[in-house]
Amino acid sequence: MTVEGTIERVLRLLALLQRRPSWTAAELAAELGVTDRSVRRDVERLRAVGYPVHAAAGVGGGYRLGAGTRLPPLLLDDQEAIATAVSLRLASGGTVAGAGEAALRALAKLDQVMPPRLRAQVRAVHSATETLVGPGVEIDPELLVTLARACRDAVRVRFRYAGRGGEERERTVEPVRMVATARRWYLMAWDVDRDDWRTFRLDRMREVVATTWRFRAREHPDPVAYVQRSVTQAPYRYLARVRVRAHPDRVRELVPPQVGRVEDDRDGWCVLVVGGDDLNWLAMHVVRLGFEAEVLEPPELREAAALLARRLAAMAGTG
Repeated sequence: MTVEGTIERVLRLLALLQRRPSWTAAELAAELGVTDRSVRRDVERLRAVGYPVHAAAGVGGGYRLGAGTRLPPLLLDDQEAIATAVSLRLASGGTVAGAGEAALRALAKLDQVMPPRLRAQVRAVHSATETLVGPGVEIDPELLVTLARACRDAVRVRFRYAGRGGEERERTVEPVRMVATARRWYLMAWDVDRDDWRTFRLDRMREVVATTWRFRAREHPDPVAYVQRSVTQAPYRYLARVRVRAHPDRVRELVPPQVGRVEDDRDGWCVLVVGGDDLNWLAMHVVRLGFEAEVLEPPELREAAALLARRLAAMAGTG
């Protein structure tokens, strides 16, 4: 094989090792269309240029790309490069503590080595995008890395968690996915002690430790939908269901997903599901949408809406 062919094969091997945590020699040989011996030689070539490829002997052994003393070059395809550049642009104004400056440095490095055709695409997205950053809670990036690895490797996590009242308890969970909103980060996980799915705010976690206890992945709800239900319903004293005379997408534009859930209905109506501890606030929230609305539940919200209507009429001098 020519030198160019060998380089191409080694780059393909690197791309495979970066795709998932571990591979057997037989799997790599099959993917590359070579022998196990060729795989071993190519692994040595990667090690020679600084890639920490670890090998494990035995029936269940194989190869994995480990952590070295420095970060070697990453091999990104076109879509990955564009997605990474756009993500770094957004991260420069995000809710990860200290990430803004680091994201800009990484973005500058990536932009420097990008082919002109990809750089043009990324800059087109950047020039057409502005980031509006609202008040949010900053998260330690080390916490994100710890939880992301635990989700990827399917290992249990222990941490101390502060409830709404401030009391702290130790929790052991099997993490599935992190979900980020405009203001907060959440973890969806199986709570081992409570034997059920739970949602955890990352800013309420302390002393987070990934254990060595691996778990078998179980069937789970859609993480985004589950977290949305949890943050809009579970924490509140009242759960309101209100029919709104508007297209669901129009209401979704006005109601952030962490505030309420919008369900399709019939004849040009939709149903807004929103939680709150104050009925007056809920009534005002619905009124401010500016659409005709009908309270389905709870009955107490109808009373709060009637009281609000009387106060507004008196304010307008028509009561």
